[in-house]
Amino acid sequence: MTIKDVISKIERRIQIAQAEDFDNVGLLCGVPERNVSGILVCHDALENVIDEAILKNCNLVVCFHPIIFSGLKSLTGKNYVERAVLKAIENKIAIYAVHTAWDNDFFGVNAGICNHLGLKNLKILQPKKNNLQQLNVYVPQVHSENVKEALFDAGAGNIGFYDECSFTTKGSGTFRPIEGSKPYSGKQNVREDADEVMLSVIFESFKQNRIITAMKNAHPYEEVAHQIISLDNENQYAGLGMYGEFETEMDEADFLKFVKDKFSLNIIRHSDYTGKKIKRVGVLGGSGAGGIKPALSKKCDAYLTGDLKYHDYFSAESKMLLCDIGHYESEQFVSQQLFEILSQNFSTFAVLKSSEKTNPVNYFI
Repeated sequence: MTIKDVISKIERRIQIAQAEDFDNVGLLCGVPERNVSGILVCHDALENVIDEAILKNCNLVVCFHPIIFSGLKSLTGKNYVERAVLKAIENKIAIYAVHTAWDNDFFGVNAGICNHLGLKNLKILQPKKNNLQQLNVYVPQVHSENVKEALFDAGAGNIGFYDECSFTTKGSGTFRPIEGSKPYSGKQNVREDADEVMLSVIFESFKQNRIITAMKNAHPYEEVAHQIISLDNENQYAGLGMYGEFETEMDEADFLKFVKDKFSLNIIRHSDYTGKKIKRVGVLGGSGAGGIKPALSKKCDAYLTGDLKYHDYFSAESKMLLCDIGHYESEQFVSQQLFEILSQNFSTFAVLKSSEKTNPVNYFI
């Protein structure tokens, strides 16, 4: 199996195109056509992780954070990024990153945090906007099922935890073939009446090219009449952050101790107590100051994230307990999540989880 084959399977589970625009996800280095000897899963593809991949005969490293993020113009080994990438290239090791594609996934980073805390009734904190579209296509009634199946196979019609969603409207269409046409039915220069249906499906915008290609390949007409409409609907099943609720509320001090124990933390930086019980909790793995206002709007009693700065603590306005549990600490379950996904899909070669430490922060207590 080639690296390209492995990536294709990964991307059936993790929609890489739903990553944030600023991000650098996907295959960062490596030859897609090379056969895979083994996969090493890690949080950060640092030089010591590449050394581990060499030792364990793994020529594909699947990581969370992209080691190549921005501004890389040369490879001379002058810093930790260039040394890691150079070593990977010299040893024919490919590096593939998922980062915000997994952040935005309903079952991704933030679901891992919520599940570890035992939160229920999970919802996306910041749903992705303007990424849903509607396709209306006119099809001869006798071919409607074939076109519908092709659309579903290409990923159209997925709404939350339902797939193969569509709506069909029956009607009568007209067309007149003119010179140069090769009509499916009818004669040139004679108007044709046809029993047709209008199929309507919803899809995420990043799927558009493959859905349109599938539609045209399955459609009998030479010219396929269709419309693509951008929707204002929020995608409630993709986006940054999550929030959920405890079955039983708890005091703020008890909540902080609970979080500290659950995440094996030495320290939690937090805002002043609000005097409220903690029932609804928002989370956002990594640097999550941008989720404070959305968490407030969802009436969260507490918000867990990493990398909060001094002035961020004022923005909750004493209405919500802010907790900085650390960037890496908030994402500590990611490697296990990715390892489980890959292990379920590949059995012909080793899938290993890195044992190398990549968290650069140590606390002295």
